[in-house]
Amino acid sequence: MGTGLFCWVTLCLLGTGGVVQSPRHKITGKGQAVTFWCDPISNHQTLYWYRQTLGQGLGLLIRFENEAVIDDSQLPKNRFFAERLEGTDSTLKIQRAELGDSAVYFCASSLATASQTHLLPVHKALGFSSLFSSQPL
Repeated sequence: MGTGLFCWVTLCLLGTGGVVQSPRHKITGKGQAVTFWCDPISNHQTLYWYRQTLGQGLGLLIRFENEAVIDDSQLPKNRFFAERLEGTDSTLKIQRAELGDSAVYFCASSLATASQTHLLPVHKALGFSSLFSSQPL
């Protein structure tokens, strides 16, 4: 079966406040490209992309204020690329997926910039049981 290694990537809605992500689930082979799309809540200036690998907490990949990158210090720039055009929707692209990229990827938005790069209190309060919805794909 080729390489026999697959990367499993899942996108979930962070809460029910109107952030839309696509695709909701994605399974891809090693070496393939993956693109995720996020439409934040209307009028939210700040957009965040997080990644959670198995057994780890959420880690911030990148934070935008409108279309400007504020913090991308944890984004693996050799294969990951994120953009937000005109302060609206955003894409996160992974080139040549590796097994270590298997994770849950989250997009979140807020009206104002948080004073820290960690999770906002509203994000911490959600817990994992509310992140995985039973809505049809």
